[in-house]
Amino acid sequence: MKNCPFSAEPVPPTSSWLYLLERFDVGVVHIDRDLRVTGMNEFARRSLPVEEKMPFGEVVTSFHPESARAKVKFLLGQAECPVNNAPPMAMMINIPDRMLLIKVSKMGDAQGATTGYTLVFYDITDVVTHQVESSPVRAAGEVPERRQLRKIPTVRKNRVVLVDVPAVSFIRSEGHYTWVHTAQGSHFCNLNIGDLEGRLDPQLFLRVHRSYVVNLSQVDEIVRDEGRMSLRMIGPPPNAIPVSRASAPVLLEQLGLGDSFALSTRS
Repeated sequence: MKNCPFSAEPVPPTSSWLYLLERFDVGVVHIDRDLRVTGMNEFARRSLPVEEKMPFGEVVTSFHPESARAKVKFLLGQAECPVNNAPPMAMMINIPDRMLLIKVSKMGDAQGATTGYTLVFYDITDVVTHQVESSPVRAAGEVPERRQLRKIPTVRKNRVVLVDVPAVSFIRSEGHYTWVHTAQGSHFCNLNIGDLEGRLDPQLFLRVHRSYVVNLSQVDEIVRDEGRMSLRMIGPPPNAIPVSRASAPVLLEQLGLGDSFALSTRS
């Protein structure tokens, strides 16, 4: 849709992104020039740990988890930069089993001087995830399974592009962020590799290296060179994905190769 911040495959009118956007819960947080919280709407109060940390008057990052604080600071910096139009950035914050899309805009007075910021977030959990089916009976103290991603929210210029999970070839870590690779190219994602790994189907996706998660259905070739293992994935361009020694046995087992392959490559 021309003016919609989401991009994905065509969907029926009743489930279009504009239709869904109108029904998203929206959280709004007002922040002053010193990045201290001055107000928030009711959805933000319900969603954020207000009662626990009482963020009013506190720096906005104080009630985000440690892994998200650098991202929030980055968003605020982008909003302040006069030559950049801050893109909407997706990140998970401290809400159990939920995913939020966050955007920050700078607020100015009549002369254009910065007076503060407005942070807006949407709960897009139902759009990008699905509930994992599990046994209705749980052992005492067992932690419920997290909802799995069916679409990965990525950023391209001023839009959020939702990438279908089966289309992902591999995911590469870059600090707090990741690059999601498909046959159509790479997509920048504001989530870190641990966030993504924990929300992908472990039968299909495997962390083969501290910086890489691969889609096992798209592994084209296993390469051994001087005792080191790497993967080549289906489709252009050719990519050599390193496999750590600790991950190699798990990888071979999940590919159905096991010890017989390991022994054959040593001979």
